[in-house]
Amino acid sequence: MEEIEVFLAVIEAGSQTAAARQLDRSLQSVNRALAALERSVGVELVRRTTRQSVATEAGLAFYRRVKPAFAEINEARLEAANRRVEPSGLLRVAAPVLFGSTHVVPAIAEFMARFPQIEADVNISDWPVDVVGGGFDLAVRIRELPDSSLKTRRLGELRTVAYGAPAYFARHGRPLHPNDLVSHQCILRRTGRGEADIWRFQIGGRLTTVPVNGRFRTDNTTAAHAAARHGIGIGYGPFWQIRDLVDQETLEIVLEDFEAPRTPVRAVFPPSAIPPAKTHFFVDLLAERLKHERL
Repeated sequence: MEEIEVFLAVIEAGSQTAAARQLDRSLQSVNRALAALERSVGVELVRRTTRQSVATEAGLAFYRRVKPAFAEINEARLEAANRRVEPSGLLRVAAPVLFGSTHVVPAIAEFMARFPQIEADVNISDWPVDVVGGGFDLAVRIRELPDSSLKTRRLGELRTVAYGAPAYFARHGRPLHPNDLVSHQCILRRTGRGEADIWRFQIGGRLTTVPVNGRFRTDNTTAAHAAARHGIGIGYGPFWQIRDLVDQETLEIVLEDFEAPRTPVRAVFPPSAIPPAKTHFFVDLLAERLKHERL
């Protein structure tokens, strides 16, 4: 590792003298490390002159391979060192409204009880936040994420289900196929993305959108659950939000064989630096708690 660090510094600084200054080492030490690396790999990596050091063809290929590996090892080393430090300081977390209140805040409560030096600042909103610009340690996001420079860790996945009250099914029958929903009253959710009338199912191994209709429409999750409980129609949404009502037999799941692929829950981190100990420890705790939840 020491020899590779010297080699990388020589290539990037352009000379052994500049590399020695950058690494705060003697020129002789840099020369010895570079020569030892070349003996080890059995090929000349750097062509030296009195003024500069230039990578040979073999050296350039070697540089391209070892540079990202060296950075990864250093990052792993710093991460391991972070985990030896007891979490402390302010933990800033962003999370969606319902999921944050139901799952993230209880995890933070346990985290604060376990580590008394932790303070928490929680941003609860269904609108995406700027993790870097907002100064957050992490954000919890429930959706597929576009490619970006942000680091992520998968925490779990959520079912999306269709459901209704036994009384509604007694009057109108149970849909046996997503296409049967055309003849049912459905509880529609207004969203900022305009998806109230489109539900997703997996039919014949393919993700399919099914248009639905109904006389009841709302922008509120609690109101949608209440409407389903009172037999207004069939609802559609995350299973974890109605799990207790299903356990109480107030609501029943339908079309289970056609459920859409599960939605990932991810922790998203700023891209620039190694997350501090407080972030690592909290994400470990949140992931462990979610693993034992019926989501």
